Amino acid sequence: MTWLDELFEAKKPVIGMCHLQALPGDSGYDTKSGMKKIVDLAKADLESLQEGGVDGVLISNEFSLPYLTNTEPITATTMARVIGELSHLIKVPFGVNVLWDAKASIDLAVATDAKFVREIFTGVYASDFGLWNTNVGEVARHRVAVSGEKVRLLFNIVPEAASYLGARTVQEITKSTIFNCKPDGLCVSGLIAGAATDSSVLTSVKNAAGATPVFVNTGVNDKTVRELLLIADAAIVGTYFKVAGIFENPTDKLRVARLMQEVTELRASL
Repeated sequence: MTWLDELFEAKKPVIGMCHLQALPGDSGYDTKSGMKKIVDLAKADLESLQEGGVDGVLISNEFSLPYLTNTEPITATTMARVIGELSHLIKVPFGVNVLWDAKASIDLAVATDAKFVREIFTGVYASDFGLWNTNVGEVARHRVAVSGEKVRLLFNIVPEAASYLGARTVQEITKSTIFNCKPDGLCVSGLIAGAATDSSVLTSVKNAAGATPVFVNTGVNDKTVRELLLIADAAIVGTYFKVAGIFENPTDKLRVARLMQEVTELRASL
């Protein structure tokens, strides 16, 4: 039995994204509506995800565009407030992602009792956010320093909006990341949120990952979920769950239920 089985109690778990609106300090923050709007919209999304049947939820500051790789303290502080106000409503295992700040993500997980984080922990990239360098050794030690050893770490092995500065193959990166860092899971993404994940890349990562779980991280929909979950061990779904499949829209419970019905039928066949 893997940690996925123990945590989600389901084969091929599906984690739904709860995207928080722009936060204080972000360029898109709605100063007029303030925190109430952020909390109210997050609550509505959370309820739609859970009522639609997802196995877990990942709470992220998705609308803090353009992202920082070293966030201001206000970001994780605000996210902690939102999660605190929603905590009595959360019925499934949840994780957090402070985009794109690995230490802040772990801090937030420890503070809110989140079970996992998804982040960019390794690599050096040319990205839309500038030259992006990571320090996984420093982050690993920070995790211990803040008593976050029980927080599961999902490494985004194919990051969005960025390219590796190096010529290694995705198989080589997968194998060396597992050897050096012992990730709890690997996430394979498309170019941006909602963009299809290349099934051939997903297969390459899965074949190289051994016993480490592999997550399909973007672009999953009701037409592709069966195919992708026959390759991957789990899925993280955001854009498809939105009204009309549009990234900026609220979560549509009917779309969640539609995809989860496909997953239920897939599980029955395994």
